[in-house]
Amino acid sequence: MAETQRKPVPRTDSGELDTAIAFLDFARESILKKTDGLSDEQLRRVLVDSGTNLLGLVAHLTDGERYWFGHHVGGQDESEYDFDMSVPTELSTAEVIAAYRTAIEQSNQLIRAAADPGTPVVHPVDGQYLSLRWVLAHMTSETARHAGHADILREQLDGTTGR
Repeated sequence: MAETQRKPVPRTDSGELDTAIAFLDFARESILKKTDGLSDEQLRRVLVDSGTNLLGLVAHLTDGERYWFGHHVGGQDESEYDFDMSVPTELSTAEVIAAYRTAIEQSNQLIRAAADPGTPVVHPVDGQYLSLRWVLAHMTSETARHAGHADILREQLDGTTGR
């Protein structure tokens, strides 16, 4: 089967923050790419016993962006983050994807505002004031892990592969 969504990994190596953002953005783009060209029904279709679907992954990662970057890095008051992988039927695909894009944009603004990867978070993580560097590493690994899930779901839906 030919890979139809392949994109090379970033070659950014101009500094710790630029490199970290480039790889996080690559993982985010990989998630969004998996939704391209699919119907609402396909994006919500559950193909695994856990109930995970492509649109649910996007919604889950939106909460992750808001929680880790908005709350911990940006100091925003904690709202409701359910990290659920199901999307209410009243939310359209366009709304879910737009919310993820907005969360990414806001996260990147907060990352750039912090500037130094060693900057401690505003709200502690399990009682520890970890660094922006840690949050970037955590969200990159979390997003990349879910991009792998999305790869499998997309291949099951229509045979499209690649990252």
